[in-house]
Amino acid sequence: MSSKSLIAITGASSGIGEATARAFSAAGHPLLLMARRMDRLEALDLPDAVLKNVDVRDRAPIAEAVAEAEARFGPVGMMFANAGIARLGDIATQPPEEWDEMIDINTKGVMNSVHAVLNGMIARRSGTLMMMSSIAGRKTYPDHTVYCGTKFFVHAISESLREYLAPHDVRVIVLSPGIVETEVLDHVKDPATLANYKANKAAIGGGITADIVADLILNAYQLPQAAIVQEIVITPTRQKY
Repeated sequence: MSSKSLIAITGASSGIGEATARAFSAAGHPLLLMARRMDRLEALDLPDAVLKNVDVRDRAPIAEAVAEAEARFGPVGMMFANAGIARLGDIATQPPEEWDEMIDINTKGVMNSVHAVLNGMIARRSGTLMMMSSIAGRKTYPDHTVYCGTKFFVHAISESLREYLAPHDVRVIVLSPGIVETEVLDHVKDPATLANYKANKAAIGGGITADIVADLILNAYQLPQAAIVQEIVITPTRQKY
């Protein structure tokens, strides 16, 4: 069993999830990596990693994955509730099925991930919940309506959980990135919204790389348990909104 704590990550097959897996692995942590694309998880080829095909909309497999990984590596030190999807679009013409997908993955998926580790962290009086939000959880954008709603949800439950868990010495950190070089645009089907997003991204010289965000997550986690960075807000320097 590793001397370093087990790090659980949903949506670990790409983007910030993948970069975070690499950063914590390099720091010597065993991993529980969960995603829908097992081939991508296997391609990471990281040591001391339990890989699980998990859809965060399904609660039971997350709990089962946590139990299996903890039996091998000990308790989860951090759950990174990272899995999410951005179906950006004009709210008047966007198919409601895209709303359903965002709500289920970005809100229910986050809660399912938290549920799998919450009571164990309380019992141990230790642990960190890293909650994936966005600057779209702090301000609204006209073509992000439901996406913003899901990320405002993450902020609200994180603030409530932090108050609830503080007496138990469990940390809750909200991660609110701006434009990052990930696959997020792959989920945008509205042509006008996609064009506007790409134009804005190009105008500011592109997004920051996922490894920059991952290093911040690692640094925040490595603080003593009695200290917490309550929210990480990171954007490209030229991103004004």
